[in-house]
Amino acid sequence: MGLICAVTFTDRGRLYYADPGALTPAVGDYVLYPTTEGPEVAQLMWAPQWSSDDIGGLPQLVGLAGPEHLSALASGRKKRAEARVAARRLIREHGLPMKIVGIDHVLADNRTVIYFSAPHRVDFRSLVRDLGATLRGRVELRQLSARDEARVIGGIGSCGRDLCCSTFLVDFEPVSVRMAKDQDLPLNPLRISGACGRLMCCLKFEHPLYQDFAEKAPALGSCVSTPDGEATVVGHSVPTDSVVLRMNADGRRTSCAMAAVGSSRQAHDLFYVDGTVGSAQASPHGAA
Repeated sequence: MGLICAVTFTDRGRLYYADPGALTPAVGDYVLYPTTEGPEVAQLMWAPQWSSDDIGGLPQLVGLAGPEHLSALASGRKKRAEARVAARRLIREHGLPMKIVGIDHVLADNRTVIYFSAPHRVDFRSLVRDLGATLRGRVELRQLSARDEARVIGGIGSCGRDLCCSTFLVDFEPVSVRMAKDQDLPLNPLRISGACGRLMCCLKFEHPLYQDFAEKAPALGSCVSTPDGEATVVGHSVPTDSVVLRMNADGRRTSCAMAAVGSSRQAHDLFYVDGTVGSAQASPHGAA
């Protein structure tokens, strides 16, 4: 158990978690977050709160941002805006197939890092020289993949929420079409692809839920017993952890939680004949 808070470096950007230490900042306050480039100014989005989970290893906030830090933040924003304008102009002049995705500026060593996307590898050596002379500082260009581009730009997914990659996902794990099949999704690329054009990341981290459900759920067509009587399974609902049933008595369809579904009496009678195990191999949920 310990205190945890969350900050962001950009508006509606990804959240970074931290240990507030002895600080008690409020939502909206600017704090100093430790990074590999040194402490950077970030805005608090979640006030410090106690967590029952093991949160060891989180970076600890360095302190509250002072006037000098906020002044440096404003100067960095101005530098990034200038770099974006200059980069777009010079890319057009050099005729390179590049698209600017994001820009970082490190005030400590007057270094500008420009992130871009392109359909293939680009020879940008002459572009770097012109950018260094225009911005009067060191310039680095880094090409991003399609998924990294979506993470930096952000957006809204087909679910109506902010992209997972730009909010909470840390690493990109391999995603396969098999995962879409296991989740009974249509194999239409337009339906299972994300904003990056690749298979949606949620297929990966939601897949274990579908695997666990498939192990314990009664098969389609099997007979089960419910508090309302015997029924036949006609559908599954993984998000609600329930099954769709057709009642044997009157044929109506209803939804029932998995915890309330049991093996049918008929399947039990088939499995046990006169106190001995019969030949019918009924599953625990009554599936043949």
